[in-house]
Amino acid sequence: MSLREKKTAKKKEEILQSAVSILSEKGYHGTTMEEIAAKLLMTKGSVYYYFNDKQNLLFESQIMILNRSIQNMESINSQNVSVIKKLRKAIIAHIEYAIRERSGFVMMFNPEQIFSPSQLEQIFQLRDEYGKGFDQLIEEGIEADVFRSMDVKIVRNIILGAINWVTQWYSDDGKKDETEMAELIADYVMQILIKDF
Repeated sequence: MSLREKKTAKKKEEILQSAVSILSEKGYHGTTMEEIAAKLLMTKGSVYYYFNDKQNLLFESQIMILNRSIQNMESINSQNVSVIKKLRKAIIAHIEYAIRERSGFVMMFNPEQIFSPSQLEQIFQLRDEYGKGFDQLIEEGIEADVFRSMDVKIVRNIILGAINWVTQWYSDDGKKDETEMAELIADYVMQILIKDF
């Protein structure tokens, strides 16, 4: 990647992170590209240089979040530690990322209302890929006889449902910071899975 391409990618990422926060705050349908540009201290034309329209902007933000989540999972899965530690790390990484990118995660809740069929296909494909990282860890733990025997897909959906919901109730003003909260939730979730806990 050339220096110019790196600068463009960095600028796009900065726009995405700020714009998604605005979209989350005012709602997708209640926000215009003019408002996004004004909040970013940019002209509307400058925003359109990077993104075709509001839908494209939000779509690219979802792809960015999902790709980062997959990279986080791949990094954890490659570590030479026990499956218990890997799954706990994966849960913590997910929660911390969801809290940091709260606006983007919140905008993921009802993608069918915003995106085209081809965009939805890409989003769901990446979601499935990410979910398979959790499936792999749960299956590995069952095979190693350290996790209870269970329906892997149901357990994965319970875990992801619970840890995604953190974006709805976690407060930066609470008694625990995001890392403490992530570790505590991970410990509770692991109690459900680990045999003879």
